[in-house]
Amino acid sequence: MKGFAKEPDKIKIYNASTGQVEELERVVKADAEWKKILTPEQYSITRLKGTERAFSGQCALPKKGESGVYQCVSCGTDLFKVESKFESGTGWPSFWEPVSKLNIREQTDDSFGMHRVEVLCSRCGAHLGHVFDDGPPPSGKRYCINSVAIKFKAIAKPKVEKLEKATFAAGCFWGVEAAFEQIKGVVKATSGYTGGAFKNPTYKDVCGDKTGHAEAVELDYDPNIVSYAQLLDIFWDIHDPTTPNKQGPDIGSQYRSVIFYHTPEQKEAALASKKKLEGSKKYKRPIVTEIIPAGDFYKAEEYHQRYYAKHGLKPTCRLPLK
Repeated sequence: MKGFAKEPDKIKIYNASTGQVEELERVVKADAEWKKILTPEQYSITRLKGTERAFSGQCALPKKGESGVYQCVSCGTDLFKVESKFESGTGWPSFWEPVSKLNIREQTDDSFGMHRVEVLCSRCGAHLGHVFDDGPPPSGKRYCINSVAIKFKAIAKPKVEKLEKATFAAGCFWGVEAAFEQIKGVVKATSGYTGGAFKNPTYKDVCGDKTGHAEAVELDYDPNIVSYAQLLDIFWDIHDPTTPNKQGPDIGSQYRSVIFYHTPEQKEAALASKKKLEGSKKYKRPIVTEIIPAGDFYKAEEYHQRYYAKHGLKPTCRLPLK
């Protein structure tokens, strides 16, 4: 038909297990095919936009030592992490955010004389439920999802034997995390808060510039693949170490430049690396990076983790700041 814009055959989907964005084929099937692979109830809800009775379904939960993700029952696309599930008392599984905005699609639903926002799987178009503006912080959203529209997939937590830790603060942790998680040998990069005395700080607390914490990234890395010296080189390269309490437009002590060392060897390597950079005359201004012992590290809220990957943004050495 003239003027009709065909949807692309492939779309970007976030893989919650790997933390990577993948380009995948859309899943398109005839009704007869869907009826073969779905139960009558699953077909009624996901393909005919039905709604299960409140309190009639249950969601599987992870066992001890596991994490997990709820996937689309029709095509297996990752939709919601276990960590985003909360008890809303409504009778349907509720989540405060999807694994990524790439994986769901929202559209207006004015059926039954109500104005609502429908939630669908981006990859296969399955009806999942609706989203409302009465959820908990930080999103304020409640994704009200039919339990038969999703299935649980367990994700074993990675083993950390023989791994070492490194912690760096270099401005907004979104960009720092994205830069380090690209590095071969970095098994895990976690955004969080450290360097202050305040216990269990929240993002709001830290942004108030009163807790003493810095936005930082804690790395679990394999020293047989990437050395601490190489991590230091990356740290210096992804930010400006000459601007006290500032990176780009972000201003405040939480954006200061810090190397938090975990061992005497890391301290020695960090001091030597800083001295070498100072001797290179790369910067006209003094390097203000602190080198201090690592202390309590508080993991940031889930919506801060893998922020760029969740939103389908391509990591670069110099990532956009918040």
